[in-house]
Amino acid sequence: MAVAVAKTAHAASAAMQVQSPITVTSISGGLFMKRAFATAAVALLCLASIANAAQTVSGKVTKVRDADTVVVKGVPIRLNGVDAPESGTKAGNEATAAMKRYLRGKTLTCELNGERTYDRWVGVCFTEEGNDIGAVMISNGYALDCRRYSGGRYRNLEPAGARSRLPQARYCK
Repeated sequence: MAVAVAKTAHAASAAMQVQSPITVTSISGGLFMKRAFATAAVALLCLASIANAAQTVSGKVTKVRDADTVVVKGVPIRLNGVDAPESGTKAGNEATAAMKRYLRGKTLTCELNGERTYDRWVGVCFTEEGNDIGAVMISNGYALDCRRYSGGRYRNLEPAGARSRLPQARYCK
């Protein structure tokens, strides 16, 4: 009779494995579930700490891609609310050159908002002196405020005539 019970329990266990592996492991004992729960909890804590640590990036500028994207310590950052002309255009090349001149040798602190666009994190970057580099590019006429993402915080910095001189991305209108 014990053999028949063992075979029946084994068959029931095999049937449960196909339908729900979690149910089978809970039948075989709570130790596995405790370990799985502990591992999941540790993984969530690690992910949360990584996310919190990644919200601020500080370091030397390693590359200026264009007037609204910089790389700091290997992290590409898209400046939130800044609409600069595309590289390859006259205005875009001028804006990129201005950003390179302005950031040469500088250390930035970038506050990331957790969003990504393509391979870039989105954020606002400040020089050691506390200057918002996006605001500097806009106030010097190299970029426009992208109200959709900035909430209009840079609009009053745009010099007269900037909107008629610089093209604005469709997604900013």
